[in-house]
Amino acid sequence: QVQLVESGGGLVQAGGSLTLSCAASGRIFSINSMAWYRQAPGKQRELVARLISGSSANYADSVKGRFTISRDNAKNTVYLQMNSLNPEDTAVYYCNAEIVDLLRRNFDYWGQGTQLTVSS
Repeated sequence: QVQLVESGGGLVQAGGSLTLSCAASGRIFSINSMAWYRQAPGKQRELVARLISGSSANYADSVKGRFTISRDNAKNTVYLQMNSLNPEDTAVYYCNAEIVDLLRRNFDYWGQGTQLTVSS
């Protein structure tokens, strides 16, 4: 009923840039927050950046100053602009959204994940 579809992952050299996108679609009444998480091999999933409606963004310390999260409310889409990438950023990146559906029910949704690989 609600889907999150990510795009934009791939292979990039260290020092490069890449932008991830995540579009929410379906029976959406409102979106309370949108966020990006990542999970590297053998590690737990971690929050990268979150944007709460009506509030400022917050970032993991490891990406502050390099990554920027933004949102297009009209398109229900969240972006993650990633600059100065390094091999430690290699992970599967997941989009997350807290969405209120048309029945006014609040759910947490996840995208399918997109792979980012940063080569040294």
